[in-house]
Order: sequence, then C-alpha cells, then structure tokens
Amino acid sequence: MAVRPERPRPVLVDCTWHKNVRPADFILACGDGNSRLDGLHWSQWGPHGATATGVNMVNDCKPYCAAGHFHAYPVTVRLDDPRPWKKQPRVQHYTLMSLTYTGARPEGFKPVMIYPLWD
Repeated sequence: MAVRPERPRPVLVDCTWHKNVRPADFILACGDGNSRLDGLHWSQWGPHGATATGVNMVNDCKPYCAAGHFHAYPVTVRLDDPRPWKKQPRVQHYTLMSLTYTGARPEGFKPVMIYPLWD
C-alpha cells in the first residue's frame, strides 16, 4: 500500500503579508484597525477548513472613529477555500472567512458575514 504524502496545512495571510497558523488574534480592518478578532481558540485547522471561537472587537465610530468605543461580539470563525498564495505559490492559504455572530452583532451586520481574504 502506497503512502500518500500529507497535504501541507494552509495558512492565514494577514494584512502585512505574514503567514499564520492558528493565530490568537487577527486584524480584519487593516486600514484603521476598527475591527479585529481576539482570543481565538482553534478547534480545527487543515486542508478542508479551519474553525475557531473568539470575539470580534468592533469600533462603533460614534460620534466618529477616533472617539468611538470598541465592543466585543462573540463569533465562530470559519476559514475555507485554500488555494495557492500568489506571493508564494507553493503555500496554500485560506481565501474566505466567515464570521457567525453567536449573540449580539454590530449595527448593520448580518448574522453571518463572509469576507474574501488577502492574496
């Protein structure tokens, strides 16, 4: 019986182009830092997806972002659709992130938000 080589684990690429595996936090709004994931606890990380729980810290930007306040919203994070990374084609990286809000959510957000990830 032939042994199949193990597929490499995909990575999560952040907005500063660093590769991460099971990061504890992740910035979603790279331009201003007004949305980030904190306290991530990963239960799965592999070629078919990754799953974590944590909180989405979102600035309410009221009355404007510099004077706004951050609020914590519990979320389940799902990473999907690993593909070759343009910067390093031998590296597989997740290309989609979905956030499922398990309680309250920021104003104007749907219960599930899906984001394309950096390539």
